[in-house]
Amino acid sequence: MLNVDNIWVVYVAGVEIWITETILNTWIIMLFLIGLAVIARIKFKSFQEIPRGFQNAIEVVVEIFDNFAVSTIGPTLSYLAPWFFAVFALILFSALSSIFGLRAPTADWATTFALALATFGLMVAMGLKYRRGAYLKTYIDPHWIFFPMNLIGELAKPVALSFRLYGNMLSGTIILTLYYALTPRFVQIGIPAFLHAFFDVLFGALQTYIFVIISLMFIRLAADDNW
Repeated sequence: MLNVDNIWVVYVAGVEIWITETILNTWIIMLFLIGLAVIARIKFKSFQEIPRGFQNAIEVVVEIFDNFAVSTIGPTLSYLAPWFFAVFALILFSALSSIFGLRAPTADWATTFALALATFGLMVAMGLKYRRGAYLKTYIDPHWIFFPMNLIGELAKPVALSFRLYGNMLSGTIILTLYYALTPRFVQIGIPAFLHAFFDVLFGALQTYIFVIISLMFIRLAADDNW
């Protein structure tokens, strides 16, 4: 439950690289999402002025997320919306993958920390781009003696963000694993559907939303001194 299985080891220039279950499942989810993107791109060539069917579904999803992102980070930073749409899709489908017997990649701290680290990098980059010295000054406010505390506070953001997602997704994985391991087979038909609906679909969607909106707010706070 807590340990991530190692599938195989690859040696590159004498360096040992472990291909874990998390990496393999992430590749599977990424291939699925890339397949959806390719299909949408092909369909895009035949899109009509009045949308319907697949076109309507794609436009609704993109428009809803775009409005959500713009309302959170503002029009100035709206060009970051495609990146966070990709993050949203990856985290959500990672949670849903558990329904099909895969261990959710987000139940591994390595995945959630990598995503949170990307958010931290964007936060610093946007702060420097739009506020420059004013952003750096926040590290020594209200006095330079507070620099260590302010620095620790900033570095704690990606750690807290990653553990929030990791802990919640891992808890669902543990509960489902315990259920399958400790119950007889005759109660493993039907009932698990409700558990998966709660932990993978409902809980997964909620945690995806929380991760993305907190990431957007961190970036907005760093880039906009009017907040």
